[in-house]
Amino acid sequence: MGEVLIGAEELVEAMLSDRPPVVLDVRWQLGDDRGYDHYRDGHVPGAIYVDLNTELAAPPSAARGRHPLPELADLEAAARRWGIDDGVPVVVYDDCGGMSAARAWWLLRWGGIDDVRILDGALRAWRAAGIRLSSGDTVPRTGSVTLTGGGMPTVGIDDVAATGALLLDARAGERYRGEVEPVDPRPGHIPGAVSAPTGESLADDGTFRTAEALRERFASLGADGRDVVVYCGSGVTAAHQIAALEIAGYGAALYPGSYSQWSNDGSRPVEAG
Repeated sequence: MGEVLIGAEELVEAMLSDRPPVVLDVRWQLGDDRGYDHYRDGHVPGAIYVDLNTELAAPPSAARGRHPLPELADLEAAARRWGIDDGVPVVVYDDCGGMSAARAWWLLRWGGIDDVRILDGALRAWRAAGIRLSSGDTVPRTGSVTLTGGGMPTVGIDDVAATGALLLDARAGERYRGEVEPVDPRPGHIPGAVSAPTGESLADDGTFRTAEALRERFASLGADGRDVVVYCGSGVTAAHQIAALEIAGYGAALYPGSYSQWSNDGSRPVEAG
């Protein structure tokens, strides 16, 4: 497993090196569609804005979920638009603890890029370090990266139904329990899933908890000696949990359709509580 995280000061050093990374701004949150406006107001110098809904996902559908995986050719075309070449490192960030940036981290790793890191602590850490921001747009050069696919494991809806793996639900606890459901048609969770809110992988300052703390967390949920599958609402925050699992030393597969696909299929059972 490669390094998952990079700190703000370390990123500055990398940007000044003879092999600077491509930096991607992936600001997106459920209920906030102003990510591009936030980017224009202030971003890491040289960062390229990435639209999660249109560039990190295929069009939504009840059959595939709210954020289906994009076709590999579409992801490759987007990565080239962002200026990524073969062998060039990539750093991704957002302004919400890496919750949306992890989608880009996972997808690019899935596409076959090995050196992709998440800015630990997100833009909050960059600001806390007193490093300047840029405003407006960054115009990227055109890259030439070739994506091969298959770099990260996935499972489909039928695999989830039959799996003997530890199934972790990365959504907030109240959504897992079915107490609230803001977007999906049936409240609750996939039967047999264990509640593991992805926010609990972060410390109070928005950085990831230590590898030791994360190992203890996932071991307590039953990860030792088992295959692990992670889902969330639409496969976005689940990628953050996979990053946390990797920091802890565990591998995990993503169920991309996640609960938005599962709950739209009336033949699939749902549990609450």
